Amino acid sequence: MSIKNNIKTIKAWAMFDWANSAYSLVITSTIFPAYYTAITTTTTVGGQSNDKVYFFGIQFVNTALSNYALAAAYFIIALITPILTATADYHGNKKVFMKAFTWLGALACMGLFFFKIETLELGLILSGLAAIGYCGGVVFSNSYLPEIASPDKQDGVSAKGFAYGYVGSVILQIICFVFVLNNQWFDDKSFPVRLSFLLVGLWWIGFAYIPFTVLPKGSPNFSKIQKSNIRNGFDELKKVWQQVKTMTVVKKYLSAFFFYSMGVQTVMLIATNFGAKILMLSSSKLIITILIIQLVAILGAALMSKLSATYGNIKVLIWVLSIWMCVCIAAYYIQNEYQFYALATIVGLIMGGIQSLSRSTFSKYLPLDIPDTASFFSFYDVTEKLAIVAGLFSFGLIEELTGNMRNSALFLVVFFVVGLILLFSVLKEEKTVFKVKNN
Repeated sequence: MSIKNNIKTIKAWAMFDWANSAYSLVITSTIFPAYYTAITTTTTVGGQSNDKVYFFGIQFVNTALSNYALAAAYFIIALITPILTATADYHGNKKVFMKAFTWLGALACMGLFFFKIETLELGLILSGLAAIGYCGGVVFSNSYLPEIASPDKQDGVSAKGFAYGYVGSVILQIICFVFVLNNQWFDDKSFPVRLSFLLVGLWWIGFAYIPFTVLPKGSPNFSKIQKSNIRNGFDELKKVWQQVKTMTVVKKYLSAFFFYSMGVQTVMLIATNFGAKILMLSSSKLIITILIIQLVAILGAALMSKLSATYGNIKVLIWVLSIWMCVCIAAYYIQNEYQFYALATIVGLIMGGIQSLSRSTFSKYLPLDIPDTASFFSFYDVTEKLAIVAGLFSFGLIEELTGNMRNSALFLVVFFVVGLILLFSVLKEEKTVFKVKNN
């Protein structure tokens, strides 16, 4: 039975987003960063706030350190992904790697139950391992998209995955929220937060077994990849790059995707730290804000899918990037929590849309006869991870140099401007290709 456009298969695939998005919301976006900022910020005798911490004896600004730690994790996944996907393509067992990364991420989240200020190094290392587990699983999940959906269905299927992810993560977030808001139930006030980390790990691995049961393991691709290349997965990445260079639209699109991802992913990863540090928002207010973002993002993903069907993917992406630029500029000037809430609502609307549309746009640009989709999506994910590394590192560095996160937020506009210019070149190239095909 064909799995392409099969409703059961698509729903099972979307459940992987349901499972792992709990990490993305609770660990990356809400409870973990709020908890981290709270326990690493102290008040001096004179009433001044001290945001300096020591990591293996080296002093950092606390939020800059968390950015560097995440950047290091994304850099590691960018390095190992080509090796893993080349192996997966050769053996046709990408589901095995999905399972391995899911277990890594889930166990790391469970380990965060033991994270306190006394175990700062352990906490950051485990958060990095959780990020590696999350990103590694997404690489192989994304590569299933062209296998389970025809090009005309991929925007909708991609949006379904993000929608499932938002709904699932919000449900767990609300459960965790009950414990965090009622910390008077516990003698140790950090317990409900750390319990949330444990629940994320259990939720992640538990629901992931739905797609693991339904999705195919993958098709071996012995004819395309020589066995010796498995020892050096970068050979496979290089081969993909050689093919991408002949695909003018794909090459330009990936260049645009790299630059605007620097901005998009960084905003999503630092939003909670920004609210906690710049506006001094409490953990409960931050969690509520991120919940609003997630709920609005469901509408955003569906809206972008509808708009792309009418106006085309690239035009919609151009509009969305223009809004992202305004968001970064506004972040530089906001002064109170209500302005932050308004900005967060806008971010939610465009966050789900740009992620979903970016993934499906790349999938639609790939030729239908490409058998090793895992390697092509490896290239896509490596591009995104390197963008995150550059974005997070530059954000943290500018904060350390200037002493203000607002300057870091404003600097992100540069990345969006470059991405916008490149998207216009993609749009122009699309029109040229379409014209040639019709002549």
